[in-house]
Parts: sequence; C-alpha cells; structure tokens
Amino acid sequence: MEIQVINKSHHPLPEYATQLSAGMDIRANLDEPITLQPLQRCLVPTGLYIALPPGTEAQIRPRSGLALKKGITVLNAPGTIDADYRGEIGIILINLSQDPFVIQDGERIAQMVVARYEQAVWKPVDSLEETERGEGGFGHSGQK
Repeated sequence: MEIQVINKSHHPLPEYATQLSAGMDIRANLDEPITLQPLQRCLVPTGLYIALPPGTEAQIRPRSGLALKKGITVLNAPGTIDADYRGEIGIILINLSQDPFVIQDGERIAQMVVARYEQAVWKPVDSLEETERGEGGFGHSGQK
C-alpha cells in the first residue's frame, strides 16, 4: 500500500525493522531534548504528515522496550490517525516510572501500524442472538 507523506523532520522516513514487522518506528523531531518527569505527559512532534488511503487508519502504539525498560508509553494507546487528518503526527507520551526520562531528537518513541477498517452501520433490534457466554464479562471466563 502506498501512503503519501511529507517529511519535515531531519530524520529518515519510518521503516519496518524486519521483513515481518507490523509496525514502523516513529522518531521524535525536536529542537532540544524534552525531560519527561514521573507521571508527566507531553505531545512529541514527529515532523511527519500523511494522507492515508480511504478505509485505513494509522495506529500509534508504545514501543515495548521503552515501556519495559523506562516506563514510557503512549497515553492513548493505541492512538488513531484517521484517513482525513492532514496535520503533523504528534505522539502523546507519559512517563509511568519514578525517574525523569529525557527524550532526545531522533529517538524512536512509538510505532505506527497501518490497518484497514470498516465503518459500522447500526441495525436496531429488539433482542440479540443467544450465546454460551451471554452477559458474562469482566473476568467471566475465569483463570485457567
């Protein structure tokens, strides 16, 4: 799938790390480092602008290494970029650790997965098909 992109950053375009990777790493595009204090959140610019094909979205997800090693995650994970959005991609990061974290220019801060979707059309009904699970939820299936 081809995606139109404008790269106003001074970094290479996002790319897949391996042939079977689902996500592309996204880099911070900063004039100076950002120090993210514990429980602080911020919007990190990327310098990227995209035009997704109709019927697709870009999902912004945390990078597992940053989450595990540093406690840094995407606050609205997964964030959604709609096909009609034309502004700069910004990444909402939060520091869930007890230590300050410095975001450096060019640092890989999140990953982007492009996915197809369908829009739902509501069909009002008086009852729903019965299932084995029924109304059970929030741990209903137990631990096995």
